Amino acid sequence: MSIDPDGLVTERRARLHDTMTAAGVKALLTADPFSIRYATGTRNMLVHGLTGPDRLALVIADGPTILWEFGGCEHVTAAARHVDEFREAPPLSAKKRIDPAAAITEFAAEIGALLDASGSSTASLAIDRLEVPVVDALRARGVTTTDGVVVMQQAMAIKQPSEVTAMRRAVVATEEATRALEAAVAPGRTEQEVWAEFFRSLVAGGGELVVTRLLQAGVRTFPYFQEASEHVMTDGDLVCFDTDAVAVGGYSVDFSRTFLCGSGAPTERQRALYRLARAQLRHNAANLRPGRTFEEFAALAFDVPEPYVRYGYYQLAHGLGLAGGHPNVPRLGEEPYPLPGTIEPGMVICVESYVGDPETRQGVKLEDQFVIHDNDVESMSTYRFDDRLGSE
Repeated sequence: MSIDPDGLVTERRARLHDTMTAAGVKALLTADPFSIRYATGTRNMLVHGLTGPDRLALVIADGPTILWEFGGCEHVTAAARHVDEFREAPPLSAKKRIDPAAAITEFAAEIGALLDASGSSTASLAIDRLEVPVVDALRARGVTTTDGVVVMQQAMAIKQPSEVTAMRRAVVATEEATRALEAAVAPGRTEQEVWAEFFRSLVAGGGELVVTRLLQAGVRTFPYFQEASEHVMTDGDLVCFDTDAVAVGGYSVDFSRTFLCGSGAPTERQRALYRLARAQLRHNAANLRPGRTFEEFAALAFDVPEPYVRYGYYQLAHGLGLAGGHPNVPRLGEEPYPLPGTIEPGMVICVESYVGDPETRQGVKLEDQFVIHDNDVESMSTYRFDDRLGSE
């Protein structure tokens, strides 16, 4: 399962340019590390970049792409084929300089000159994850701005053929790391010790990072969203785990499994919760269809019985790519449905299931990842379920 990095970025850039054109956007300025990677194929200190504008990219449709690289790191990305010019990133936030006003003014003038040179000065500049003083300085210079997050999310929502190949490779590495985690689940071990086996194996297999620490055992499985701690696992505990991995090539992999700790048999209540969660996952996944609206998908969703309804997962499904993104599919409510649009070929969608029991204070978390094709839906995640808790 080989990946062509150059072809991957070429396809992504074509998709981004088409999305920009459709949105009436001539240029896009971003400080988001995932957006920069999508547009340029470059990666440098990704997590650090999430704390402020350490790196920036200006993408001009039918024009050059300029990358402002972290100071002293020009050699890291200098060979990137999809960047036309490299510059050193200015100190645009108080993280870099307590009073960055002068640097912001200079940068706004720099962007204005680049837009003028490309004939884009009268068009909208889409801005993605830049701080308010920078946006204000650009507007003060006469630049018309629009929301670049929308443009990036729309572009990234539809995966190109090379992206689907890359995501399959990422799933392989993540499932191998999940096997290491499952093998480590045992009485007497802490949640953190077990979760660390996943992180270690993921990185050793070419993955990059994990965006959450969603592993919990026993009474900490209810309610959901508790992250790995020093809590010690005991025999008979349910153990919920969500991958949330940024794996090979920077592509995210997101599936969830629930395991039984120890060598004993599960309780009847545990079996019942597991059966219900699997039924929910199977039912909702079967409703994925190209061309089906999100509202129609929500209307067909599995009816979770009382007393579990109020403790369920907050959304039915969500998109995935280099990071989680559009669409985030909410449940059907009494108000007008808030998400227009349809399930489209090229989308990668994760279907969520969580059933939590307020009486025994334990829950089951399951999730699978799917890619939507023109005429069918493919399950990308193939990791086994715990047969002791319940099989098909």
